[in-house]
Amino acid sequence: MAKCEICSKSVHFGNNVSHSHRRSNRIWKSNVKSVRVNLNGNAKKMYVCTSCLKSGLVERA
Repeated sequence: MAKCEICSKSVHFGNNVSHSHRRSNRIWKSNVKSVRVNLNGNAKKMYVCTSCLKSGLVERA
């Protein structure tokens, strides 16, 4: 799974808890996209989460 190169957001781990309170492992995957980004006037492909894209931390190429 990819990791956001701006904020370092990646996979989170935790537990599913059933009604009887039995626990099983689960994973929350962050919404990370491969995007062309302008860096120092050059276009570069990097993995960026959608919250960084929405907040304007990254300028698309």
